[in-house]
Amino acid sequence: MTLYGEKLPPADDRPTVQVTAVSWPGDEPDPTAGGGRPTGGRSRRVRLLLAGGVVAAVLAAVGGAGAYAYAGDVPRGTTVLGAELGGRSRAEAARELRAELERRAAALSAPVSVKVGEQTTQVKPADVGLAVDVDATVAAAAAAEAHPVSRLLGSRTVDPVVTVDPARLDAALGRAMGAQGREMTMPAIIFTGTTPKPVYPKPALTLDPPGSADAVKKGWLSGQLVTVPLVEKHPATTREEVDRLVTELAKPAVAAPVTLATDKGSVTISPTAIARSLRFSADATGKLTPRVDVKRLRTALGDKLATIEVEPKDAGLSIVSGKPKVVPGKAGQQLDSDALSRDLLAVLSKADGRTVTAQLKPAEPELTEAKLAELGIKERVSTFTTRFPGGLSSPRSQNIVQAAKDVDGTIVKSGETFSLNGHTGERGYDQGYQDAPTIVDGKLVPGVGGGVSQFTTTLFNATYYAGLEDVEHKPHSFYFSRYPSVIESTIYYPALDFRFRNNTPHGVLIDTSYTSSTITVSIWSTKIYDSVKTEYSPRRNITQPKTVYLEPGPDCIEAAGSEGFTQDAFRVITKDGRVIKREKFSWTYQPEPRFICGPKPPS
Repeated sequence: MTLYGEKLPPADDRPTVQVTAVSWPGDEPDPTAGGGRPTGGRSRRVRLLLAGGVVAAVLAAVGGAGAYAYAGDVPRGTTVLGAELGGRSRAEAARELRAELERRAAALSAPVSVKVGEQTTQVKPADVGLAVDVDATVAAAAAAEAHPVSRLLGSRTVDPVVTVDPARLDAALGRAMGAQGREMTMPAIIFTGTTPKPVYPKPALTLDPPGSADAVKKGWLSGQLVTVPLVEKHPATTREEVDRLVTELAKPAVAAPVTLATDKGSVTISPTAIARSLRFSADATGKLTPRVDVKRLRTALGDKLATIEVEPKDAGLSIVSGKPKVVPGKAGQQLDSDALSRDLLAVLSKADGRTVTAQLKPAEPELTEAKLAELGIKERVSTFTTRFPGGLSSPRSQNIVQAAKDVDGTIVKSGETFSLNGHTGERGYDQGYQDAPTIVDGKLVPGVGGGVSQFTTTLFNATYYAGLEDVEHKPHSFYFSRYPSVIESTIYYPALDFRFRNNTPHGVLIDTSYTSSTITVSIWSTKIYDSVKTEYSPRRNITQPKTVYLEPGPDCIEAAGSEGFTQDAFRVITKDGRVIKREKFSWTYQPEPRFICGPKPPS
């Protein structure tokens, strides 16, 4: 190829620029020169300069557009909540976005309408931590397309990054959910004597915290009603798996005894002892896991293990002349609990080969005198007494006394949570409990362990007036005048429990005593509060009982009936001369029907 008579090198990969030649005055060819070529070098230089200038102009234009498109950290045409952030540095974009949020402050702080199930509530953004994360939003806005044309000509709207406090939001929505939700019924297998009975799981109807947070974050700035659905959460163990455990383990476990062989002799573990020690415990997800509770097994075997074991004895406290006195502990020699639990569980499903070989090892007391002295149990900090009718001979009174004996002397360390169900286990005939009236489906019926609710109420009040943390309790459906209203508790194994936490820096001793008509629970520790008192609101929403006529028979129990009402109780705790806590307890009692065993009289 030749340009203006110059021979160029062979074509390469460089682009070719097409330039149209123009004539300038004085650039005409010299007729005296041969070959028609210009006589001087000036014209050639001018043309090359012209070509170079055109190329430079084109490149300058492209370069200028690129510089414009890539100016700032945020691509041009980018907006957030109507604020133009494009072409700005991150710092400038953040300032502009904060200014826009200030302009919208009233709207952003307005309550959000949230529908939870069938209920609608108003949620204040500040109460649940709803906010726009400015830095995260600017970072999202800066993440633009790489192509310069998109940056030069494009436009886009970036959603703000919204944050929320999941725990505070869940608490607020939980209050709105109210009675619409239901607790998960945990699976269980319990023994009545040696008969296993399944407790089938039922799903909870509740909130899904991550889903709730996403819905509220997405809907907050829309100004529209935000819908948060209730979801079912199923226990990890199904009804079919409960039945399988009954068939494959619980029933075979108590079908025959097990022989426990040691170097010091053998012991026969009866089906009754197996039933008392075989536990089916569900974790927080509802997963049911069988295990052998060796502590319960030892209790069930009683003196049988005395021939081969020497049980260690924890140091303890007894109340002598109004003061706690240390009872020394003692070392022993026992079966390896972990190995025994594992090996015994392994043979319970078998029909044959039901022999377990166990090894003895030294056993130190869990609570030594030195550890006990560190707990700081030195004085009585509360006591509570309730009265019961019928004397000590009635089955109901016997159940109250049995529960008191089971709990007496229990020490709860600082930070530990005491569970009454966990401490006593199932309260059945084998555990010394008898049939007595219990409330089932709104009426009194005979049931094993009836009356333990009175001990539960007494224990609850003793811990309440000691200022200990209430973890779980449930008042009765009906009001009984022998209990203080609102601050009382029922119990039913395994569904309803009473639990308290020792939230003090000292240990706690539960001391129980009884007479022919009273049950008393005292809490011993180190006193840290001036006083713990109760203030009541007036009763409200009073409802009258109705009369119900029942089929006469041995299972029919008459009741006089009682009014229903709602009331609040406030636990007021003072320390160093001032109120440090005012805790509200509220309950609504249903009117207890007047039950009459007999036919309804004619109108």
